[in-house]
Amino acid sequence: MKKWAESFKSSWYTAVAAVWLMIFAIQWLNYTRTVWFDETNALVLAVLATVAVIHVLLPDISWFRLGLKAAGFVVAMYATLKSYGIFQPSGTLASRAEQFSQAMFPYVWFALIGWLLFELCIRAVNSQRRILIFAFLNIVPMAALDSFTVVSLWKQVAWIVFATMGWLVCDHFRRFQTRFPRGWKAIRRNPFKLLINTAVVFSLVILAGVNMPFVQPILTDPYTAWRQMQGTSNVAFNANGLLQGQASASGYSREDGQLGGGFNFDYTPVMTIESTERSYWRGETRMTYTGSGWDADSGWGSLEEVSREQELETEAAPLTPTKTVRQKVTMQSDSTYPVLFGAYAINKVESLDVENGESRMQWKPEQGELHWQERAGRGARIYPKTYTITSKVPVVPVDALQAAAYDKLYPEGVDPRYVQIPRGFPQRVTDLAAEVTASGQTPYEKVYLLQQHLQQNYLYTNNPTLSRRQSDDFVESFLFDIKEGYCDYFSTAMVMMARSQGIPARWVKGYAPGTPSGDVPDRFSENSSQYEVTNANAHSWAEVYFGDYGWVPVEATRGFTVPLLEESLAPDDSEVKQQPAEQPEEEEEETAPNEAAAPTDSDSNLVPIIVAAAAVVVAAWGAYLLWLRRRSVYFFLMGLRMGGPLTADQKIVLETERFLRFLKRKGLKREEHETLRESVSRWDKKVAGSEAAIAPILALFEKARYSPERITDKEWLEMQHLASELRKNWKGYYPASPAVPESNS
Repeated sequence: MKKWAESFKSSWYTAVAAVWLMIFAIQWLNYTRTVWFDETNALVLAVLATVAVIHVLLPDISWFRLGLKAAGFVVAMYATLKSYGIFQPSGTLASRAEQFSQAMFPYVWFALIGWLLFELCIRAVNSQRRILIFAFLNIVPMAALDSFTVVSLWKQVAWIVFATMGWLVCDHFRRFQTRFPRGWKAIRRNPFKLLINTAVVFSLVILAGVNMPFVQPILTDPYTAWRQMQGTSNVAFNANGLLQGQASASGYSREDGQLGGGFNFDYTPVMTIESTERSYWRGETRMTYTGSGWDADSGWGSLEEVSREQELETEAAPLTPTKTVRQKVTMQSDSTYPVLFGAYAINKVESLDVENGESRMQWKPEQGELHWQERAGRGARIYPKTYTITSKVPVVPVDALQAAAYDKLYPEGVDPRYVQIPRGFPQRVTDLAAEVTASGQTPYEKVYLLQQHLQQNYLYTNNPTLSRRQSDDFVESFLFDIKEGYCDYFSTAMVMMARSQGIPARWVKGYAPGTPSGDVPDRFSENSSQYEVTNANAHSWAEVYFGDYGWVPVEATRGFTVPLLEESLAPDDSEVKQQPAEQPEEEEEETAPNEAAAPTDSDSNLVPIIVAAAAVVVAAWGAYLLWLRRRSVYFFLMGLRMGGPLTADQKIVLETERFLRFLKRKGLKREEHETLRESVSRWDKKVAGSEAAIAPILALFEKARYSPERITDKEWLEMQHLASELRKNWKGYYPASPAVPESNS
């Protein structure tokens, strides 16, 4: 053990370098969480942590350490893959080994590359210059990813900067140890002064940063300036969250896997729809939330070939009546789409202007989607310019639905697909949903409370402030960090908050109703109206499943209301009423969301703790400085009482009085009828040698109090030295046996 301790002391820099390198690695693993599977990320972290711990504990035993790392590598892989259910070991040891060898691919390559990078960096980054280059090579790509993807990495960049500073400090001490071994030994014997000063400096930096007022940037980075010159200020992202070549604009999204960012409103016409009812024009649904967006669900639901005039099968909703709504859709552009749009739920296709169009139509009854095969031949794009469809729009019995309890709506449980939540879904989102819906007695009431919470506490904007984003989860970052956004933010939050409470919901995208275009010369149906739909009307919303009442659209976006058909309150059940749809508010009062209703996250809890700890350190440091300067503070206060700065004579007298109070605490009290010299003579009988020790102080006191001569600054400094030394060495003047306390008689 002693040999190991000596080895550790001599190779301490290797150990701390491994710690700083692990901080770098953890920041990159925070980013790969948005790209890799959870088990891959956990495996690489476990392997790196294992080899780093071995490297720290055995900094100077190369071959033995390498073998131990290899063993730790295998153990970390085995434990991680087992914990994530990649394989379930059973049988003999040989059988388990065979199962493990089959399950380790392709995960082993990620873990192996991570280990090799660790070994390469720990050996190559061994000087101040290389540390700076290494930090630069990490900060630049991470800053680029932060700027050009929806993943917020500013905290990771800050941690890398912190680790770089720490690494440089350790490298400085390593070089100091080599050049000045005697000075290094002195630091090792008394490291607390260094640690205390370091803690004070860090605390001052933290408090200054927290209390620094926010100032808008004076300069604009070149990329942003160039985009502003081009007349665009937003960024479009592809499925991997990377920057695309064109500016983001509103329109029907083809990729929902990476939600977020902002957009510019594009008012290019898409279609006109003539209909007897105003409606949301439904496109596709999504059911699998990934944490950053919605998966395409390509494996869910079956596509069925359909033809014109064929009744389309839909999910049963026996308790909800429907109203037949006819729609004629006329496309205003050459764009093609994967679906045909219509009010929910499409019942049949009456006509198409595409020859043999039936061969291109497919129906997905589980999701209510009418798919269209866009491509034919060698890349030719065919999409109908005009089509007429019929929908069976649900007439929601609100009163009955509001009173329906959970067990009545879902007597056989809920389809797991409709309450899917990804692994690692933020707990505080679930906690917030539970808090918001606490007063709701039925699923309908809980959904209403969630809807009201989102609409009342979050702002609508097409350009949310993404710099506020802290969480990697899209919903969590919207609810707790950004607190503003457009329909994708609101609707996704609505679906996932409902699912967290066991209420089945799904995400839907399509178009808002559009703008009424006035008179229609040739109405295709009695009482029909025409709506002009543009790219700016692209929209997303939620649908909630209420058992035998079916799927009901729910609008959570602030400033929007779904055109929902409800049963009339009048006796005639054939009459229905319709809620009007609103456009997003042009100007909204800049009110902050209701933060009181949202529980704080671990990061927001940690920040006050760090700030409080920094404040305590600074306060303790300030108190310590005051204690060290207590004599100066005392003289300053006495000077205020006496009406001016103290002279050296006055300081001598006051210092003597302070020293007498010290002696009184030691049991040597001066009597009122005694002069100081008489008291000192009497004390010498009790404490041998005290008279000789106090004599220089007594002489200076008598000169300052009784002599016409003035005390010099040199004598005042001598008085301070004498009093300080006597306090430190006072115990040396006591006899071997304790003295009897002095009597006052």
